[in-house]
Amino acid sequence: MTPELFARLVCPLTRTKLRYDEAQQELVSDAAQLAFPICDGVPILVVDEARHFSAAQRAP
Repeated sequence: MTPELFARLVCPLTRTKLRYDEAQQELVSDAAQLAFPICDGVPILVVDEARHFSAAQRAP
C-alpha cells in the first residue's frame, strides 16, 4: 500500500481518516471502533468484515 493511497482512504462508516496498525496489519477507525483487515496488500473496507474493539483496547 503506497502512502498516496493510504492518505485517500477513509472509514466507510464515519468517513474519518484511518490509522495503519502495522503490527496487526489493519486499518483502524478510532471513530467507529473498527479495524479493517488488509489481505495480500488489499484493504478490506467492508463493515461486516471489520473487527470491533472498545476504546480501552485501542492501540496507541
